[in-house]
Amino acid sequence: MPRPSLRRGLIAATSVAAIAFTGILFAPSALADVTNGGFETGTLSGWTSTGTTAVVNSGAHSGTYAARVGGTAPTNGNSSIAQTFTAPGGSPSLSFWYDVFCPDTVTYDWATATLKDNTSGTTTTPLAKTCTTNQGWKQKTAALTTGHSYTLTLISKDDNYAGDPTYTLYDDVVVSGSVANDFSISASPNSASVNAGASATSTVSTAVVSGTAETVNLSASGLPSGATAAFSPASVTAGGSSALTVSTATSTPSGTYPITVTGSSPSATHSTAFTLTVNGTGPTLTQISTDPFTNSTSQHATELEPDTFAYGNTIVASSQVGRFNDGGASDIGWNTSTDGGTTWQHGMLPGITTYQGGSWARVSDPAVAYDAKHGTWMVTGLVIDANVNGAGVTVSRSADGLTWQNPVMAIGNDGQGYDKEWIVCDNTTTSAFYGNCYIEVDLTSSGNRVIMSTSTDGGTTWSAPVAPSSSPSGLGGQPVVQPNGTVVVPYSTNGSSIRAFNSSNGGSSWSSTSLVANVSSHGVAGGLRDGEGLPSAEIDGAGKVYVAWQDCRFRSGCPVNDIVYSTSTNGTTWSAVTRVPIDATTSTVDHFIPGIGVDKATSGTTAKIGLYYYFYPNANCTASTCQLEVGYISSTNSGTTWSTPQTVAGPMSLSQIASTTQGSMVGDYISTSVLNGKAVATFAVGKAPTNGQAFDEALYSAGALPVIGGTARAQQTPVFTTGNPAATPNRVPLRTAR
Repeated sequence: MPRPSLRRGLIAATSVAAIAFTGILFAPSALADVTNGGFETGTLSGWTSTGTTAVVNSGAHSGTYAARVGGTAPTNGNSSIAQTFTAPGGSPSLSFWYDVFCPDTVTYDWATATLKDNTSGTTTTPLAKTCTTNQGWKQKTAALTTGHSYTLTLISKDDNYAGDPTYTLYDDVVVSGSVANDFSISASPNSASVNAGASATSTVSTAVVSGTAETVNLSASGLPSGATAAFSPASVTAGGSSALTVSTATSTPSGTYPITVTGSSPSATHSTAFTLTVNGTGPTLTQISTDPFTNSTSQHATELEPDTFAYGNTIVASSQVGRFNDGGASDIGWNTSTDGGTTWQHGMLPGITTYQGGSWARVSDPAVAYDAKHGTWMVTGLVIDANVNGAGVTVSRSADGLTWQNPVMAIGNDGQGYDKEWIVCDNTTTSAFYGNCYIEVDLTSSGNRVIMSTSTDGGTTWSAPVAPSSSPSGLGGQPVVQPNGTVVVPYSTNGSSIRAFNSSNGGSSWSSTSLVANVSSHGVAGGLRDGEGLPSAEIDGAGKVYVAWQDCRFRSGCPVNDIVYSTSTNGTTWSAVTRVPIDATTSTVDHFIPGIGVDKATSGTTAKIGLYYYFYPNANCTASTCQLEVGYISSTNSGTTWSTPQTVAGPMSLSQIASTTQGSMVGDYISTSVLNGKAVATFAVGKAPTNGQAFDEALYSAGALPVIGGTARAQQTPVFTTGNPAATPNRVPLRTAR
């Protein structure tokens, strides 16, 4: 039908404006497939519409509903619906059905469809302009590229002329193909430093990215000479994790090595980086002693639960030797270095147990101190009678740490029960109590009541025990002495919190207790005896007290423990609990049994700290699968930032360490001594026995490791639990025993 040419020009201008408008539509974010392509929701949900659009319930290609683009009355310009999606795998394609109601000609009215490839920036026209009537439903298809983002726009254009309204029905918009199975892979931590001969660990995690979870086989490449990589397990289902252990040889050359960890599934292969630094100047692991006993009643060869103390260039370490299953050991061993931890001499303390000329059945819980005023080294022991009762505390003394006297009985032998003693001496010449030494112990026969005893004559005699004000109950106190002579004693309230008390009068009386922090802890897997709740305490040159313990407060859900600490300059007011940043709070690593050391030649913001600890690289393990390792980390600025952690020993299985009625054992505590800017510790390491004995668990040292510091910042937030033990998941009661 003829129309005025002027009207044609106006309509053309209007049409151009409408097309420009549809070109600037803001498309929704890409979907994995077309949403509501059959319009069976009865709405246009999932689609962006312009102009005149509706969902109709008659004349659908299939089902009940179809989309009507345009109207049954004349409309002006383009109406459209659009949707953005991502093409799947498996030779994907797009198809849709359309039915045009166009009583005019394609010059003026039409249906059309455009498909924009947002990834490549190109646009195609699956449905060219068409104007037909009563032709019925027809289908259009278009090939897609896997992974590309597309925007499909279904259009109907009407020139608003009375008498010939144009609209188009669209239905059954389908994207075919298959969603590719894919995964991601990551490693945490993604770097580690070790001495040659030691091992590093990381948790390799996978996640499903698309499709279904497939088996991912793990491998590592780029290892340095002499190094091996092991995954436990060697393959996972996407979404699972594996413990990676990279073991170096003593011959592995120093340097930094980018190791590629690769995961391969039937559908995809991905990799992540793990950077291993092999220290060039760090000392190797050295065995410093072994269990010499052969009595059939205890386990051989076993050495465990060491303490150390340093004065000058001399370090004395002590440990249990020949561990009994139900408590105590055949004797206490001494290990002495007079050159700052480079070389060691060792032997057994005389006169304590029947195995070394003494009268006691067993002995446990060794601790070391030095009395500078009287020039005397001291090692305390918890002596145990034939009924496996902790009977009291002995003190063995030496002028040089090499030749030891028979012990004196400091506390006990009075029918009461004792446990977990510790010793310290006041070595500040300006202190009013210079030369005083102090022992802390608890009375198991009186509900773990804490008591203190004092010596003023180099450990020869000891005062009657004195209880702090209010007679607190606790365990594992570790007294330290400030330069002004104040003694501060942090201790565990049987696992639920850390508290402290003090004396400012040379041990004549002791204060009431103050709260350091409540404890929130994760039960360590595999039945390992982990000393849960016991503090490790040290002091800097100005008298600032550092107390460390294992805690899960920085982990949502308490899945693993971190090593945390609090500080005080007066023993009564304590800082917020701070997390040592050994690894990410999302890691699977469980950390426990800390031994903190502070260089007493440093203080304040430049205090040098060394921290040894045991850990599982994967907390989700069993007694047969847990892998126990020893780590080390340091700070040169009083704990503000920390170095990259080093793995110095392990992995070892729990079957390679002493068995006790309270779990496999390396000790309820370890200790670190820092001198001349270097940290020295001794620790128990289990290996596969080769000499016919049940165990090969001996005492080792990594030598004097430098306190180097680093950039990993300590953390005080966020805290997920503040230590209500009743609400702490997986928390197990502290086990009091010898």
